[in-house]
Amino acid sequence: MTVSIALFTQDLRLHDNPVLHAARTAADQVVPLFVVDPAVEAAGFAAPNRLAFLADCLTDLDASLRRIGSRLTVRRGDTAEQTARVAAETGATTVHVAAGVTAFAHRREERLHAALGDRLHVHDASVTVVPPGRITPAGRDHYAVFTPYHRAWQQTPHRTVLGAPRVLHTPDGIGSDTLVIGDPDSPALPPGGETAARARWRRWDVDAYADVHDDLAGDATSRLSPYLHFGCLSPTELVAGALRHDGEGAQAFVRQLAWRDFHHQVLAARPDAARRDYRARDDQWHRDEREAEAWRQGRTGYPIVDAGMRQLAHEGWMHNRARLLTASFLAKSLYLDWRIGADHFLSLLVDGDVANNQLNWQWVAGTGTDTRPNRVLNPLRQADRYDPDGDYVRRWVPELAHLPGPAVHRPWLLAPDYPSPLVAPEDLSARMRHARALD
Repeated sequence: MTVSIALFTQDLRLHDNPVLHAARTAADQVVPLFVVDPAVEAAGFAAPNRLAFLADCLTDLDASLRRIGSRLTVRRGDTAEQTARVAAETGATTVHVAAGVTAFAHRREERLHAALGDRLHVHDASVTVVPPGRITPAGRDHYAVFTPYHRAWQQTPHRTVLGAPRVLHTPDGIGSDTLVIGDPDSPALPPGGETAARARWRRWDVDAYADVHDDLAGDATSRLSPYLHFGCLSPTELVAGALRHDGEGAQAFVRQLAWRDFHHQVLAARPDAARRDYRARDDQWHRDEREAEAWRQGRTGYPIVDAGMRQLAHEGWMHNRARLLTASFLAKSLYLDWRIGADHFLSLLVDGDVANNQLNWQWVAGTGTDTRPNRVLNPLRQADRYDPDGDYVRRWVPELAHLPGPAVHRPWLLAPDYPSPLVAPEDLSARMRHARALD
């Protein structure tokens, strides 16, 4: 009997999983393996919300594997060392893993190569639809602007969607560590795992997406981002499923998946963009911990900003439009370093993906790929446009629930007990212009 190992990382699913498919094709028996690596915590990626969601994902993956005759093996320790140990225990001749884009993922692959040699097989087009580096502009290693990338992305053939295995044979007698489930910081996390992901996908109306994706109170976005981050859903399968609808909603949703691929290819080419400005603009960020903490707590005096921050704290997730306006308020209105906001988001977001989080923050801050780096989102205009009746604010800022309609967005007129705005409404634009002179 030949044995292969399917090393799960950010691909915690059975459907459309190139790693699992390749491992199953390569051998008579497959060891599905996940390694809980302390280096993840040391690198600052192990936020309590994501650890709790991960536990759900692994429990669900194990249950799905057991239904087809297999089981998940969990080990604790260095990923390369533990994978090599399982390979030695089982006599595995090949090990299969999905390619990653972060500096951490690159180091993990290097260590796996050192430990396993030519037994290691790294598979792309698992975490993204189009692998980083597959399409590049003439004379450069990556696209720095989304629009030309998107045109090339649309013309690039996608791999065939793979079915889930119906049967999977796994060797007996492999030791597995107990999965420890921690407590999340946010009380209303979604359930993790492929089963919950596919159920949500089936319920969601992609046809309406173009019309409702910016409606804060409507809450009609897919909410699939946590499942994409952990690989409970395949982005390739999502694109294929959406394009069968062939309407404006499907096209708008697929465009968002292309944005996700775009950020992954930027970070793959420039791993230091996770912490350093992608395009340095010599910003001298304003420094004020009191303002930063008021922003984190949802006490800025601007209810639309505060609502987004409170949703993040409660759910470990935030509406995309709210992410944009809360980020713009921190980076452009308060002129605080984008890394302060990015770190806070990563501490709570279940979908806290380094590529998307850091590069979206840089896009808002004007240090990233935006071709209009001085773009500013005025929170009052955003509130009037995307929460015109104030329902989103009343949902997350209950102390203002008594204010009628759009009056909730300007509490300084009717609710004197609410925190005063950190930036006076008339100074929103002026604060951004003058903040560059502050040290």
